[in-house]
Amino acid sequence: MGDRETRAALDRHWTASAAGDQDTEHEIYHDDVITDYPQSGERIRGRRNLQALRSSHPAKLDFTVRRVLGTGDLWITEYVLAYDGNPTSTISIMEFEDGKVVHETQYFADPFAPPSWRTQWVESMP
Repeated sequence: MGDRETRAALDRHWTASAAGDQDTEHEIYHDDVITDYPQSGERIRGRRNLQALRSSHPAKLDFTVRRVLGTGDLWITEYVLAYDGNPTSTISIMEFEDGKVVHETQYFADPFAPPSWRTQWVESMP
């Protein structure tokens, strides 16, 4: 699969994620995908387990994709995932083989107020 096709598959994946379309969302994954959540120390093995976990999430989820970068078999998506309206900055690193994600690592970061000492060098992001 070329970069254009991979990007289209990622666009379908994130659109389905935002719409709560669990079947379309998980089409991108290989049956034996491994998904890691380093901050909680969790590993999910297999597409079925990943879909079941995500389908059982108790919060209302909203997705806003900021950007997608990648080429070949390595793609990164930066997005905001809101749990019941509370935003979390998220990075998804996806590794592809034969057109399917075989490994994904997701990092989650809660927002925080910037310290006042650095205001002279920064501006607010949209």
